[in-house]
Amino acid sequence: MLAYNQLTDRELSSLFKGGDEASFAEIYNRFYGILYVHACKRLRDEEEARDIIHELFVSLWTRHESFDVTANLAGYLYAAMRNRILDLITHKKVEEKYIVSLQNYIDHDFNYADHRVRERDLAVIIEREISFLPPKMREVFELSRKSHLSHKEIALLLDLSEQTVRTQVKKALRILRLKLGLLIYLLILFKIY
Repeated sequence: MLAYNQLTDRELSSLFKGGDEASFAEIYNRFYGILYVHACKRLRDEEEARDIIHELFVSLWTRHESFDVTANLAGYLYAAMRNRILDLITHKKVEEKYIVSLQNYIDHDFNYADHRVRERDLAVIIEREISFLPPKMREVFELSRKSHLSHKEIALLLDLSEQTVRTQVKKALRILRLKLGLLIYLLILFKIY
C-alpha cells in the first residue's frame, strides 16, 4: 500500500493529475491548515476562509486532468488562494458600493416621491376649498394668489375699489384658514401655494 503522506509534492501532483483520489485527499490534508491560516488573516472571517478553501479544492478536482504543476505545488495553491481572496475582497467592495448607491437612491427617490405626492394632495385640497368660495371672492383671491397681482391691479382689472379687493382677500383667507387649518393657511398667506 502506498503511503501518500511520504510522497513529495511533485509525486502527489503527478498522481492527482491521473485522477487518484487518495493523492487529492493528501494534498487537501497537507495544505488545508496553512491555506486556512492565510485566508483567515486576510479575510478575518473563519467561515469565509473555509468556504474559499473548499471552493479552491473543488475547482482543483474538477480540473485535475489539466492540472500541470510539477515544480511547486505549495506556491501554486498559495497563489490560487491569494487570487480568490483578492477576487472576493474586490467583489465585496463592489457589492458595498452598490448597496450604498442603492440605499441612497431609494432614500432620495422615496423622499422625493413622497414629497411630490403630498404636495399634489395638498394642492387638490386647496383647489377644492378655493372653488367653494363665492364666485367674486374666488376671482379676486385667485388673481391675488395665482396671478400675483397687487390689490391695485385687481381693482383696476375688475373695476372695484382697492378696499373691496383687500376685504375680499381677507375674507377668503379667513374662510380658508378655518377650513384648511393653520399650516395650509400660512402657505397660502405667504403665496407659497
